Amino acid sequence: MTAGTLIIRLAVGGLFVGHGLQKLRGSFDGPGLEGTTQMMESLEMHPARRNAVAAAVTETAGGAALALGAATPVAAAGITATMITAVRKVHWNNGLWNAGGGWEFNGLLIAAATAVVADGPGTLSLDALVGKRKWGLGWAIASVVAGAVASTVLIEAGRRASAEGQGEDSGGDSGDNAGRHAGPPETPAAVPVDDATPELPTDGTDGAS
Repeated sequence: MTAGTLIIRLAVGGLFVGHGLQKLRGSFDGPGLEGTTQMMESLEMHPARRNAVAAAVTETAGGAALALGAATPVAAAGITATMITAVRKVHWNNGLWNAGGGWEFNGLLIAAATAVVADGPGTLSLDALVGKRKWGLGWAIASVVAGAVASTVLIEAGRRASAEGQGEDSGGDSGDNAGRHAGPPETPAAVPVDDATPELPTDGTDGAS
């Protein structure tokens, strides 16, 4: 099982390193940190810049750790957190299948990372150097729970920050700002000339006599 686990570690971990570098540095035609920040803004993951950095670093470091078999449960928890967040914010409403923008691919990556924790990274890993060739099912479940909790905390924090920002914007319309946003004062309706001008005499006099 060592060879099989190694293949999964290198494939999944390597892909996550690539995804992280796309977000962090714009590698592999990725959006870079600015593009990722804009994406976080659109997903209401506030503060957007901090969440962009966190996602990029987590994917890069988590992928590298999984590939090396280092602190495997922690690496899997980080990967799981990013994937659950992606599912909840982007893919869930699209259904299961990836062809329709669903969460199929994200779920597969979570399952692969969890399986590596359950069966252990194997002998060709950094964990094996400290006697952790196999972590077991308990650690696998713990990594999923930790990832889900971390994702929930980040999403809820983003929602609160977004709601607070909207509250400040709406509150800013009171007082002095209200006058700025108010429309121009209504102008009085024009008085028809025929009604405003008295009738002039028509007997040829100039009206002065």
